[in-house]
Amino acid sequence: MGHTRTTPAGRRRAFREQLASGRLLRMPGALNPLSARLIQDAGFEAAYLSGAVLAADLGLPDIGLTTSTEVAARAQQTTRVTDLPVLIDADTGFGEPLNAARTVQLMEDAGLAGLHLEDQVNPKRCGHLDGKSVTSRTEMVRRLRAAVDARRDPDFLLMARTDARAVEGLAAAVDRAKAYIDAGADAIFPEALTGEAEYEAFRAAVDVPLLANLTEFGRTPLLDTRALENLGYNIALYPVTLLRLAMGAVEDGLRTLAAEGTQESLLPRMQTRSRLYEHLGYADYAAFDSAVHDFTLPPGT
Repeated sequence: MGHTRTTPAGRRRAFREQLASGRLLRMPGALNPLSARLIQDAGFEAAYLSGAVLAADLGLPDIGLTTSTEVAARAQQTTRVTDLPVLIDADTGFGEPLNAARTVQLMEDAGLAGLHLEDQVNPKRCGHLDGKSVTSRTEMVRRLRAAVDARRDPDFLLMARTDARAVEGLAAAVDRAKAYIDAGADAIFPEALTGEAEYEAFRAAVDVPLLANLTEFGRTPLLDTRALENLGYNIALYPVTLLRLAMGAVEDGLRTLAAEGTQESLLPRMQTRSRLYEHLGYADYAAFDSAVHDFTLPPGT
């Protein structure tokens, strides 16, 4: 009834088990708490919270303008309503290693299953844009060690993202990944790989779980699940797909409304009132207190 029936500790253990199963875990990015419920209802086994999506939702570019507390607040709103493990984008840790340590504890308290930290400098930018800069390997190792030391639940997953492929080349990115694993990272997120050969190189080099970032309109080909399974990857991430679908529909709807002066032609494209109420769990609230569910929906809604 408006909240999860599982515990953060249980979801973290489930996430670890999923990653150890050898199956590819498909992970769409939620754009708000309700969409996380939809991800669960659609049969997916985990959800993601993208820093780019949260920034866009606030009307901001993805250049490190959000704060750790803003991100943790959205995370808590999301984990409250879904039984899925949720992985979050924690950017660079929002500052120095001490900030990364605090970020880990904020995200643990928000009920998440894990986070990833990246090796970009501040201000960071989208991983598929030109002009990125990465920290020194030593600095990123300090960031990760601070995160590991701050972690209280050993099942909380700490993933390291490296953006070095586009800046220093593939070999340097692989070497960084190995150093990050030595520093305590449980999994690796190699950003902006350009093809299957590069995916293979990472899989051959490390034996921890690997994430494939399948963001649209970027540098990485949109490999399907069969290809990723054959490559031995553990997570197929679709970080911004739902936001792009939703915002495309919003723009189309606004153009239609402006041109036609009515939303009548848009009705077949809308989620119905009854479907929305189903996802919101009105019936569960009614079972708890009939006073909150004392109406009848009109036909066809």
